[in-house]
Amino acid sequence: MAKGLLLVISAPSGGGKGTILKELFAQEENLRLSVSATTRQPRPGEENGKQYFFLSREEFETKIQTGQMLEYAEYVGNYYGTPREPVERWMDQGRDVVLEIEVKGGAQVKKLMPECVSIFILPPSMQVLEKRLRGRGTEEEATIQQRLAKAREEIPHAKEYDYVVFNDRLEDAVSDLRAIIHGEKLKFSRNTDSIERVLEHA
Repeated sequence: MAKGLLLVISAPSGGGKGTILKELFAQEENLRLSVSATTRQPRPGEENGKQYFFLSREEFETKIQTGQMLEYAEYVGNYYGTPREPVERWMDQGRDVVLEIEVKGGAQVKKLMPECVSIFILPPSMQVLEKRLRGRGTEEEATIQQRLAKAREEIPHAKEYDYVVFNDRLEDAVSDLRAIIHGEKLKFSRNTDSIERVLEHA
């Protein structure tokens, strides 16, 4: 069985990543979404292993020290990160695993697992991004400005990724992501065993 792909997907806030991934998961049965770990307390209705793996600070730090976290960061006094074991288990089962993470986490994963496929989702322009953020109608002006400032920081990191997908039309962005996944599966480096099998009884 061929090993699954590890897909690192990043986008600026308001870049439409959530909508794209929802549609991608509906079309690609082999995909699994990595569940992050955190030291924050569960909120009402949250279940361990579903929204997050809820760990004590001591447990999380032990995982960091023993190399069991693919990436992590501390935010407002709590750790957040990606446990390595579930990701590798799914990949060994031939599943393709999506890590939906920020650029700093993406850089950490690339260092530990350079075979990952990294994809940055870009808005068509900053004007479109601002329009989308305002279109939500759920945030104050100060929050919108913060998100736009963060987007300006994050977007230059797109050059560090393997692929860029422009989120202009949803169906095109999803189609591009699917093309990347299927193209990666056809790479020579991922098919050396298949080639040997073809030649087995030549």
